[in-house]
Amino acid sequence: MVDYLIVGLGLAGVSFCEKLRENGKSFKVISDSSQTSSLVAGGLYNPVILKRFTLAWKADEQLQLAKPFYRSLERKLGVQLDYPLRVFRRFNSIEEQNQWFEAADKKSISPFLSTTLHSNKNESIVAPLGYGEVLHAGRIDTRLLIQAYKNELLKKQLLVQETFRYENLLVEASQVVYKDISAKRIVFAEGYGIKANPYFNYLPLNGSKGEYLIIKCQKLNEEKAIKSSLFVIPLGDNLYQVGANYEWKDKTNSPTLKGGDWVLERLEKIVKCNYEVVGQMAGVRPTVSDRRPLIGAHPEKENLFLLNGFGSRGVLIAPFASAQLFNFIENGGSLDSEININRFDKKWVSV
Repeated sequence: MVDYLIVGLGLAGVSFCEKLRENGKSFKVISDSSQTSSLVAGGLYNPVILKRFTLAWKADEQLQLAKPFYRSLERKLGVQLDYPLRVFRRFNSIEEQNQWFEAADKKSISPFLSTTLHSNKNESIVAPLGYGEVLHAGRIDTRLLIQAYKNELLKKQLLVQETFRYENLLVEASQVVYKDISAKRIVFAEGYGIKANPYFNYLPLNGSKGEYLIIKCQKLNEEKAIKSSLFVIPLGDNLYQVGANYEWKDKTNSPTLKGGDWVLERLEKIVKCNYEVVGQMAGVRPTVSDRRPLIGAHPEKENLFLLNGFGSRGVLIAPFASAQLFNFIENGGSLDSEININRFDKKWVSV
């Protein structure tokens, strides 16, 4: 018997596995890679909501956990994951400039907003009103992270690559049994896959599809991430990840012409040099109605747990949420009331 069975290996699954490894707990993972949100994400860790110039929820606390977490993973996996990256917010009006500097005067967010107005020096970008700079930002290569972590688990025979079948799960008082795996507890970290989960699909996880384009552009020659109506994120070798949109009806992981056109329409307003579209990708973010994660125990079955709902900020939230869940399970700690799934009515039909 292992201590934990984990379903899903996106940012949530990886971060919880690491918490278990740190504390000497045994586990097995089941994942079929059907959820692509963590794989296609831009990977930015950015503590500021750049639409409203406000500090993201608990971003300062999350950032303190995230930086050493990814450094530790780099050492274990032998790959570079964390790329320091300057993030510039393109101003669309004088009013936005004023709002930026007003926000920068506030104690809670001042450590993360530069008070220097940066003028645009790139002839290939349209930004007559300049930029504000977000401090303490960067990018995690989430695709490399998940692939390298998957390979590590496969070497140790800790990963079963298959689709999890809920009907094959036997939940008993002292254990859960799935095929030939027995575990004391099971943690579902399956992102938007929760919609098919009969134990937790009563929760209001809506899902929002995001589509990115990969462009190749030699003349752009930009080393900063630029945020306007979308992000332009440099990947190196004249490649840039551009996006993403928020689509609330289509919940597939397939790229669409509509999504690509949405990105191109906005890109054309800020980039004035020729470029080539060399790729397009899509994924459904696990977004929640109140924009907070879904963490906690099943209302009836004490050995079933959930780690989900990171939305578009998984890079920052994952280490924080995993630490919360581990402390809750193993040490009897209390979950932050804003993320505990018991904040929602238990509209429950027993399985």
